[in-house]
Amino acid sequence: MKSATSLTGSGSRDWIVQRISAVVLAVYSVVLLGFFLTHGDVSYTEWSNFMTSLPMRLFSLIAVLALAGHAWIGMWTVFTDYITTGKLGASAAGLRLVLQTLMIIAVFVFLFWGIMIFWGNGFGVVAV
Repeated sequence: MKSATSLTGSGSRDWIVQRISAVVLAVYSVVLLGFFLTHGDVSYTEWSNFMTSLPMRLFSLIAVLALAGHAWIGMWTVFTDYITTGKLGASAAGLRLVLQTLMIIAVFVFLFWGIMIFWGNGFGVVAV
């Protein structure tokens, strides 16, 4: 199913973006796990210094972007595969549009929030 809300407009490119973003997120998780395993009892100062260093800020930005793309493609796939007229009748198109719109809004909110956390004035910038 072709949709304007597909990230790249191509199933093959969406598949590649999904896989690359999964690798980025896996590596990011391993880096964070490695930090905790090698530092034992971590103080806030150590954690803050690690996360606000330029390499981790850049890597965190890449991870936030990867998460946004991964979530967008994944949820678009779920909505177009399972919210269909064959399963839900005539109301499927409207429901899918509403769900995709909510997903797009959520992805942009979390993307903006993630960028503000890592590139604002430290971790407390948009903490609610």
